[in-house]
Amino acid sequence: MKIIVNIILLVFLGTSVGQAQTLDDYFKIAAQNNPGLQSKYKEFEAALQKVDQVSTLPDPSFSFGYFISPVETRVGPQRARFSLTQMFPWFGTLRAQGDAAALMAEAKYQSFLDARNKLYYQVAAAYYPLYELNQWKQIEQENIDILQSYKTISNSKFKNGTGTMVDVLRVDIMLKDATTNLSILDQKEKPLITTFNKLLDRGENDPVVVSDSLSAESLADDFRRDSLLTNNPVLNALDLRIKASEAQEQAAIKQGLPKLGVGLDYVMVGERTDMNLPDNGKDVLMPMVSVSIPIFRNKYKAAVKEAQLMQESYSLQKDEYANSLISGYEMAWFEIQQQQELLQLYDQQIQESEQALNLLFTAYGNSGKEFEEVLRMQQQLLKYEKMKASAEVQYEVAVAKLNYLTAKSY
Repeated sequence: MKIIVNIILLVFLGTSVGQAQTLDDYFKIAAQNNPGLQSKYKEFEAALQKVDQVSTLPDPSFSFGYFISPVETRVGPQRARFSLTQMFPWFGTLRAQGDAAALMAEAKYQSFLDARNKLYYQVAAAYYPLYELNQWKQIEQENIDILQSYKTISNSKFKNGTGTMVDVLRVDIMLKDATTNLSILDQKEKPLITTFNKLLDRGENDPVVVSDSLSAESLADDFRRDSLLTNNPVLNALDLRIKASEAQEQAAIKQGLPKLGVGLDYVMVGERTDMNLPDNGKDVLMPMVSVSIPIFRNKYKAAVKEAQLMQESYSLQKDEYANSLISGYEMAWFEIQQQQELLQLYDQQIQESEQALNLLFTAYGNSGKEFEEVLRMQQQLLKYEKMKASAEVQYEVAVAKLNYLTAKSY
């Protein structure tokens, strides 16, 4: 009968099973949908637009002047003047500014990568509590089923005169506790699912498929520690910002040098009517060269100093973040080792509690005594099973934290 029921369930639920999603699948959905991550990528794209803004020549200037009172010259009165001028920054200025902007854009991309890795960690940290909740609900339901059977047995023994009413009341009290606990767990499910779905930018009530079991695999000593400081996006971004500040320093130095300008003046000249001269009324075409004189040096010195100070700031930020990575790694590694030891302990305690419970229940079945010990041991077993589920979750969350700190690629 059970086999037939399972076959029917597989037929009707086949689509859902086929669409079951792993944590890696949820990572991909989050990366595609999360608005915070998308905004980080838009910041990178916006930073790329800065390159053309600072590496292009300034616009040429055109001017027109009309002589209200014509200026008389030998060849005729000047009527109007047209001027076209183009300024050129000192050699290498535009390249330095473009390099600085490009490096800043690359730093923005590294910030985007860090935001993506952090999002993966947040998704994992929101996913595993759902596993813990499901395990706790299953354990609590099994506890209720067992207590219901205990209630039936205690009632039967009370009617037969081999048990006491106190045993019946004890079971009733524990059943009410277990039922209330299960109800609270049911209520807890909605906020957890909502939190998870919102990281993926989905509907708050969209179903979430959670694994039925977790396997806490042992990790090698110094797991991924070699990549802790070598490929971290935040450290890479700070390196790029240091290089960008160096380029900005060079650009500031070059901005303090003279700017060169070339231009052309065209003057419209009217004809003289009082005499006939060679070139009478001939318009004037005059090439021009100009040079800026950067005599007010304070602003250029301040720009250079600003770039130098930012280099020092980014370098200090890099040292600070490297220190936080090392301490964060050690804390996460301690958490992993701690949860591994606790999992081993809980496995042993569950096994021994089950053995003790079987012995106590056998004794109760024979003598009708020690029922209080049976209930106490049952609750002890329940506690260890819940603690094991929590330890599994804490272990996986710590591994996810370690993956974030070491910038694991997915």
